[in-house]
Amino acid sequence: MKFLSAPWRWEFITKIGKQKGCLFCNVQKKGRDNALICYRGKQYFVILNKYPYSTGHLMIVPYQHHSSPDKISPGDSVEMWKLMNKSIEILRHHFHPDGFNIGMNIGQSAGAGIKDHFHLHVVPRWTGDANFMSVLGETKVMSYRIDDIFSILKRDFST
Repeated sequence: MKFLSAPWRWEFITKIGKQKGCLFCNVQKKGRDNALICYRGKQYFVILNKYPYSTGHLMIVPYQHHSSPDKISPGDSVEMWKLMNKSIEILRHHFHPDGFNIGMNIGQSAGAGIKDHFHLHVVPRWTGDANFMSVLGETKVMSYRIDDIFSILKRDFST
């Protein structure tokens, strides 16, 4: 098996679960650029995933700390869906993905890395992006630096 180094993942692996408080509650207090927050809405914010599955991987996060979307009223989720559509539009415009994975992992057993504060993942996908490299080559490739992606996305969310 061949390995490509991904040193930026080490921070996630060693610190997740060891930090004080909720990552998403804490990150709201930081400045927009420091936290990779692309957009701040009324009830939700859009943040670039610092440890992405693919280029442009965004998360839509409620300001309020809830473990599951069934803890909020259906009316309070409207902004999340609008931001999901805006995210898709912006990612299509800049990165031209062939598709998207959109979803939530509710609870640790379902794969939630941050299990107590639900969030919606918007993951751009390209034909053969992960299928070939991660399955056959056991390797992940990121085409852009995260700072460059953030600069592109925050500009469009602001307009």
